[in-house]
Amino acid sequence: SSFCVGFDDAVDPRLVESLAVLSKPTVAIINGDAFDEGLELAIAADIRVAISSARFAITQIKRVAMPHFGATQRLPRLIGAANALRLMLTGEALRADDAIRGGLVTYLAGSPAELAALSGRIAEAILSRAPLAARLVKDAVVKGYDMTLEQGIRLEEDLYALLQTTADRAE
Repeated sequence: SSFCVGFDDAVDPRLVESLAVLSKPTVAIINGDAFDEGLELAIAADIRVAISSARFAITQIKRVAMPHFGATQRLPRLIGAANALRLMLTGEALRADDAIRGGLVTYLAGSPAELAALSGRIAEAILSRAPLAARLVKDAVVKGYDMTLEQGIRLEEDLYALLQTTADRAE
């Protein structure tokens, strides 16, 4: 079974980018193998929940191609440059238990029923939080990642101050 094992050549890379730039938190529910553009789609989400039988791979190099939906940039940020290069240069598939240990996957479920239940609990947890606070947390993490620690802390402080002035906070 597959989550997604690639896209048709006509799919615009902006499709994946549109998911990555959403201000709301996003969750990829991975019910099977995530290869090539399918993995690129999954890593554009903020949280990845996968079934334990899933495998993850970037195999475009085997076809004299390369990732072009953001994997060369997002994957190293998730699992480190050496591990990202290992996956992209060898085309080797990563098992789900290795994916969670390496930070590629956030949660693992043992069965389809457990995947559905776990995904539901995660969605409920996110939806039960203040929406503006969740957006600002995501903004601080995503934008702060490429900043110095000092700049990132300043961004966090500014976003915290902004949140204190909102109806979200008062509620």
